[in-house]
Amino acid sequence: MTLKAGFLGYGLMGKAHANALARLPMFFPDAPEVERSVLIGRTVEALEEAADTLGFNRIESDWEAALDDIDILYNLGPTRIHVDPTVAALNRDIHVLCEKPLAPQTAGAEKMAEAARKSDAIAGVGYNYRYVPALQLAKRMLDAGEFGDVRRIRGQYLQGWQADPDDEWVWRNDVERSGSGALGDVGAHTIDLARWLIGGIDRVCGRLDTFVTERPVAGGDETRPVTTDDEYSAIATFENGATGVFEGSRVATTREGGNELELYGSRGGFRFDMERLNELEVYTRDDDGFERVLVTADDHPYMDAWWPTGHIIGWEHTFVHEHYEFLSAIEEGRSYSPDFETGVAVHRVVNAIQQSNEDGSWILV
Repeated sequence: MTLKAGFLGYGLMGKAHANALARLPMFFPDAPEVERSVLIGRTVEALEEAADTLGFNRIESDWEAALDDIDILYNLGPTRIHVDPTVAALNRDIHVLCEKPLAPQTAGAEKMAEAARKSDAIAGVGYNYRYVPALQLAKRMLDAGEFGDVRRIRGQYLQGWQADPDDEWVWRNDVERSGSGALGDVGAHTIDLARWLIGGIDRVCGRLDTFVTERPVAGGDETRPVTTDDEYSAIATFENGATGVFEGSRVATTREGGNELELYGSRGGFRFDMERLNELEVYTRDDDGFERVLVTADDHPYMDAWWPTGHIIGWEHTFVHEHYEFLSAIEEGRSYSPDFETGVAVHRVVNAIQQSNEDGSWILV
C-alpha cells in the first residue's frame, strides 16, 4: 500500500523532509512507499513553485480540506500552527510527524499528546539528531555498559545567525509564535539527546539572556521587539544521579553548527561534534586516550545502506533514517519514539529552565 503524505510547510524543514522521502526508496528499499500527495500553505503562487521543486502532486491552501485525502500529516510549519492541524489529524486517525517544539506552550503540547493517546495513529516528534549514526553508535555502546555508570553529560548547540544586531527580525524572535528562543529551538535538541541517552531529568537551574531587544524588519525602516531569549545555560541533575551542563545560543559570534555532546562514565565516555558528523571520539578503560572512530563501516548504525567504508554522509541523511523508522512503525503497527510524550517531557524541562531564570533557584521538573 502506498501512503499519501501531506506537508504543512515548505521552508527548511519542508525541503529536508521532502528530500528524505525522495531518497528513501533508493537506499532503504524495504521502507513503505510514500506519495508526496499535497503541499499545504497560505500563498498559492509560492505553493505552486515549492510543490514543483519538492515533488508534490497538488497544493492546498486549506489544511482542513487537505486532511480528506492523506494518510500522514507532516507538520513542518512555524510552532504556532502545530496544535490545531495536528490534533485534527489525530482525531481522524491520520499519522503525524511534527517538528519540534510541539507547541509554543506546554498546554498545547499536552493537548497534542492527549489526542495521540486517543488516536489509533502513530505520532512522532522530529528530533532528527537521534538518527546520526555516530550518536546511534554511542547509544549502543552506552547501553552495552562500555562506559560504565554515567556521571556527567555536557551538551551545547551554539549558532551565530543572529549575532549581528542588524540581523533581521524573524518569527522565532516572537514568544507568542515560538514559545521560546534558543532554549526551545536548539536547546530542545540537546535536552532530548540527553534524556534519550541517560533518562529523565529531575531538576534544573538555568539562565536566559536577550542581548538584542529589537531587530529590523525586512524591507522597511521599522523594528520589532525581540521577546525570546538569545541564549540559555543550565545545570541539570538526572534521576539516576548524573549531572548535565547545557548551553545554546543563536548569537555566538563565528559559530554555525556547534552541536556538541560529551558523556563521561565510570569506565569511559565519548565526544561528538555535528560539524564532524561522521566521527565519534570514544574512550574506555582499555584505551590510552580518546580514539577517533569514523562511523562509516557496514556494521555501524544505518551505514550498510549507504556508501563503502570511509565515504561520509551528511545532515540531510538523518531525516532519511528518521523517515525509515517512522514509516516502518506505521507499516508494522508498533510504537514509535520519540513520540508526543517525549515532546511534552522536553517541554517540561524547558519550562523549568524558564522558571528557574525567573526565580533564581533550582526547579523540580
